[in-house]
Amino acid sequence: MWQIVLGELDEKMGVQVLEQSAERVVATMPVEGNRQSFGLLHGGASVAFAEALGSWAAVIHARSLGKSAVGLDVNATHHASAESGVVTGVATAVRLGKTVTSHEIVVTDDQGRRLCTARITNLLVPDPS
Repeated sequence: MWQIVLGELDEKMGVQVLEQSAERVVATMPVEGNRQSFGLLHGGASVAFAEALGSWAAVIHARSLGKSAVGLDVNATHHASAESGVVTGVATAVRLGKTVTSHEIVVTDDQGRRLCTARITNLLVPDPS
């Protein structure tokens, strides 16, 4: 199976991948270093984290078909925030098609509170390599 390679932003955000498959990607990210000026987890950090997880899952699926994945849409709803600790993101496949994938990503805090729900759609295209 294809393994996730962290990008520069993922490394800067402190992302750690715990589990990976087309159906489910689980990772963690520290709140510290990803806060906005009011000391809360930055909403953009939550979205970037969620997008990465959903994209990784889509790429794993695409590779199994000899294709590559490109993002079409990402959207997110912020429910709460965190000031410290580690957040966990779980990307779950909604649809793994031949041309499109959709994943829902739920970001929770150390207490299991839902902080963010995101959805991402990726188009599967011929592998450029």
